[in-house]
Amino acid sequence: MHGHKTFDSSALPRALTERPRILVQPLESMAAVAETRLVTITINDVELQVPKGELIVESVKRLGLEIPIFCYHARMKPVGMCRMCLVEVGFKQPDGSVRKMPKPQAGCTLPADNNMVIYTDTEMVHRDRKGVLEFLLVNHPLDCPICDRGGECPLQNNTIFYGPSTTRFTELKRHLPKAYPLSQYVTLDLERCIQCGRCVRFTEEISGDAQLAFRFRGSNMQPSTFQLLDFDSKFSGNVIEICPVGALTSAKYRFRARPWDLETSPFNCLECSNHCSVWFDHRAGKFVRMNGRTNEAVNEEWTCDKGKFGQDWINDSNRSVKVMVRKGDAFAESTWSEAYDQIIAAFSGGHCAALIGGKQSNESLFLLGKLFRDGFKSNHLDSRWTRHLTDDALKLAPDTIASLEHKKTILILGTSLADELPMVFLRARKAWFKNGTQVLNVTAKANEADAFATQSLRYDEDHEADVVAGIRLALEGAADDAFALVARRAQVSAADFRAIAKELGPDTAIITSRSIFNVGDAGDVLDGLQAIARKTGCTFNCYAVNGNDAGAEALGLIGGQGSLNTREILEACVNYRVKALWLFDCNPFDLYPDHHLVNDALESVAFLVVQGSNSSSLTPYASVVLPSAAPAEQDGSYVNMEGRLQRGKGMLQAPGDAKPSWRIFSELLLRTAGGTPYFNPSEILQAIGQEVPSFAGVGDGELLKSAVAGGVTA
Repeated sequence: MHGHKTFDSSALPRALTERPRILVQPLESMAAVAETRLVTITINDVELQVPKGELIVESVKRLGLEIPIFCYHARMKPVGMCRMCLVEVGFKQPDGSVRKMPKPQAGCTLPADNNMVIYTDTEMVHRDRKGVLEFLLVNHPLDCPICDRGGECPLQNNTIFYGPSTTRFTELKRHLPKAYPLSQYVTLDLERCIQCGRCVRFTEEISGDAQLAFRFRGSNMQPSTFQLLDFDSKFSGNVIEICPVGALTSAKYRFRARPWDLETSPFNCLECSNHCSVWFDHRAGKFVRMNGRTNEAVNEEWTCDKGKFGQDWINDSNRSVKVMVRKGDAFAESTWSEAYDQIIAAFSGGHCAALIGGKQSNESLFLLGKLFRDGFKSNHLDSRWTRHLTDDALKLAPDTIASLEHKKTILILGTSLADELPMVFLRARKAWFKNGTQVLNVTAKANEADAFATQSLRYDEDHEADVVAGIRLALEGAADDAFALVARRAQVSAADFRAIAKELGPDTAIITSRSIFNVGDAGDVLDGLQAIARKTGCTFNCYAVNGNDAGAEALGLIGGQGSLNTREILEACVNYRVKALWLFDCNPFDLYPDHHLVNDALESVAFLVVQGSNSSSLTPYASVVLPSAAPAEQDGSYVNMEGRLQRGKGMLQAPGDAKPSWRIFSELLLRTAGGTPYFNPSEILQAIGQEVPSFAGVGDGELLKSAVAGGVTA
């Protein structure tokens, strides 16, 4: 269907037609209203007030109207390249008349000013939109039936609604290489490119790696990498989503489905502790693709490649689908009832322990804790896999992700944010790019943050404690000779320490991650950073790295209080003090650095339960193998590294005999400790709120009560 709608004021709400002037609050917040100067503009004969300088393409949204766009993106600088957003513009004169500009203007680059009059639905605008689309389609191939973007393509939609019904161009279209692989994830179809520049600008403004740029001129202009190298950005998948045509497509999704074939559900990615909000697309019970979902508090709308393209394991043929019980030297398929009987016999008596992976829900973790404490009479559970297991520094509430972009200074110490905390990396870069935040990148190796860091400081690996000691000396105003030892060991000069210390103050966020527990003298590093925070008034953040590590911490599954930690549990298995070990969604060979200890522990322990979604190398060691559902196959809640609780719904059916983990623990708890069973994760979350104060009354998307928005000064 094709046509244009004439603006009809009768279609507007009465509140807009009865008042001569309306005040529309700026989108950011109520606080911004007081700080922002408002100007009066008129859009399609409706007068309203908007912040001075707001782009007209955003102002019209306040009335529920739309200006079609291609090159414009709200999170990037406007460039006015496609001209699709042309509108008629004039200014009110003292006598009440409107003096129009002689030519239409680009709404994406036009800032709002007092007495401005905008028309988005006139004959001139209609004609210009048709002309723009006609020119865009001169060389654009009409291959919608085979294009992966078909059905969700802005060019397709705008052409149907705003474009011409026919074309005057009959010449042969250009032909360029099809399906050119920019990387293992991104495929480029040059024939479809409309040269909007979104992909190039994303790499320059958002991810900061600047790996894409335009080559050549005119109709030959095309996005390309430098010297045609691989597009190896850690955020490359975002250019697929923001491309307004089918020029950039996903190599993993290509020709797998059509948009109308897919079921789309909200989901939270668990590949790291950021928990990006995403859309989970599935078809016929199989995962198909993952796209970013807008969440201003966490990921805005971006994803990292690790999360976006790292979910195919859900469809793996190697999934654990049957309950397996060891009988002699071989495994045999069994029933849940038989497996439960063997587990209860082996774990009763208190000489047992559990080690936990990082992607399981709060409900599963809570019931696992209750099962061990109430059913098995053991408190030996740990979810940490670092070289050092001190937890003294983890009680501080962190800065939220969103609050980081308003900091004056950010000190990154001992972590590669792009690898471990990708959304924190993007916020830190946004803080520098948009707000002029000073970023201090203090790491042993060069990383992506160096590209925008005000100061980058390298030191010899495993000498973080000396670096922290040097910064403390600088804050105390120590003389040069006082730095001699730490400077020599870390290979950092006293001047460098002073340069870092000079930038620290009350509006500074210190950021490190739990991986700091893998360095030598980790306790000294954490103690020193806390001391720096207390002295300068900084906020100190030691963020979790793995999926739901923060949830496990909040639920108390981190050793301590008379319970054995991870290393002590493994040693107790070797010494036969732990007779039964439960590995919950984890492979110690992948997670723990001492592989010899892991091997000795697994060979020595009398009874080993291996529970997880995938088959693994642990099966030969196991006494019982329990198949459990993946996060996308069960309801549950998770806590991200800033302490934000987010709930998820199961979308897929678990394969074979696999069960949700919370149900496995609930059934065992009923058999060992009795009581009332739990029937769904919502009931379990309520029980968590009653027993764990930080969860009490916390809703979806809210911070746990121990995590205060804006950070807590150490």
